[in-house]
Amino acid sequence: MLYAMLAYHVEDTITAMTQDEASALMTDLLTVHARYVEEGTFGPAARLGSTKDAFTLRGPGAGMVIDGPFAETKEQLLGLYMVEAEDRDAAVEIARSLRRVNRTAVYEIRPVRLFLPGAPFPETAAE
Repeated sequence: MLYAMLAYHVEDTITAMTQDEASALMTDLLTVHARYVEEGTFGPAARLGSTKDAFTLRGPGAGMVIDGPFAETKEQLLGLYMVEAEDRDAAVEIARSLRRVNRTAVYEIRPVRLFLPGAPFPETAAE
């Protein structure tokens, strides 16, 4: 099963890190990443840009573009991982491995249905 792990942080905590602190954190995270890449369970990962540069499209018709992510929490979505895991427990263990070295992170884990244009979702492929 493919899972998305959405990494939330208090953005000011991350941006307040010194270069040495940020480098140490990334070194630790890359060690965790390497383990799962070697196992073949780790897919793309991305660190998102600053929330001050974010914008939201919402509303009917063509919609309206509004500056900001409008998160209603103290934490903001700052990155994501795509991982392959046998089940929910395996996905949770991967997130725990990441959190052991990135203690301020909150990981939201969601199953992902892969969408490929022109290809049916697996649930409808037999129809």
